[in-house]
Amino acid sequence: MVADAYKEFMDVFPVLAEELLTHLRSIDIPQNAIEWFEKSMRYNVLGGKMNRGLTVAETLRILKRGETLTKEEAFKANLLGWCIEWLQAFFLVSDDIMDNSKTRRGQPCWYRVENVGMIAINDAFILEAAIYFFLKKHFRKDDYYIDLLELFHETAFQTELGQLCDLITAPEDNVDLTKFSIEKHAFIVRYKTAYYSFYLPVALGMHMAGVKDETAYKQAEDILLPLGEYFQIQDDYLDCYGNPETIGKIGTDIEDNKCSWLINQALAKATSEQRKILDENYGRRDEANVAAVKEVFKQIDVEGLFKAYEEESYSRINALIAKVDHPLLSQDVFTTFMKRIYKRTK
Repeated sequence: MVADAYKEFMDVFPVLAEELLTHLRSIDIPQNAIEWFEKSMRYNVLGGKMNRGLTVAETLRILKRGETLTKEEAFKANLLGWCIEWLQAFFLVSDDIMDNSKTRRGQPCWYRVENVGMIAINDAFILEAAIYFFLKKHFRKDDYYIDLLELFHETAFQTELGQLCDLITAPEDNVDLTKFSIEKHAFIVRYKTAYYSFYLPVALGMHMAGVKDETAYKQAEDILLPLGEYFQIQDDYLDCYGNPETIGKIGTDIEDNKCSWLINQALAKATSEQRKILDENYGRRDEANVAAVKEVFKQIDVEGLFKAYEEESYSRINALIAKVDHPLLSQDVFTTFMKRIYKRTK
């Protein structure tokens, strides 16, 4: 990544924010609604690590083989990156309501902010709609405009299907660990996380680079989805074992009855006595219940299982990357991702 890529990316946000605010003023939206929208936008879109957004321009630079991007190319690539961040904000605001979460990115979840409540549902819809405002304004005359629209719609649909499977597999008010499986977890992870976090930013960069060959997209997908699965399993691990101050949230997967990698590993290896403890305590909010589950995790050495999985995934995915030979792709697109997430702590 170029040294000033982050600054270049962040400099685009105020431009986009002003475009939206100008549009709202032009259609006579009341001032108090404009102020609400601006607060929601800044609260929910900003504050993340921005890895997804930064990846679009980074991918484009790599695919252009180091050629300097024009000012317009850099702006539009970063704009697409911000569209992913707006999509992420839409998902997170919605997800936090569904999970009854308390904190996000080190601050209260949007719906828990004073006077917001369930208005956050509509705010989430508005955040998503902004994506299509930007695409129409800046890409309508480009030959890949429809590709961008389809990609965002398909990715949102995939993510929502993953969320559906997650919610009905592990409803908070009906704990049934027989519904869990490693295979079901893999499906949830692929659809809920991998497509929008890993495939989407690279595919957007590929469209900007003029890649039309579907086999190139398929080869990218075959690497990026396993990368996304590895990333989400890291997230599951950090939810239980990470430092809340570092990751910016208090992990609640155990209390929320989440079909996480950790519980599926424990279920696969638990003795009958350990299984009974998990059945009686998983998905319950009392601290004693959470402690009982974590004690079983400790007995089974779930931490050790994760560390072994991490090394195996690192080797397996690097082997896939080494086989990339499509003339329109570069191994650097994927190794950059791997370097960013390998053994991350947040």
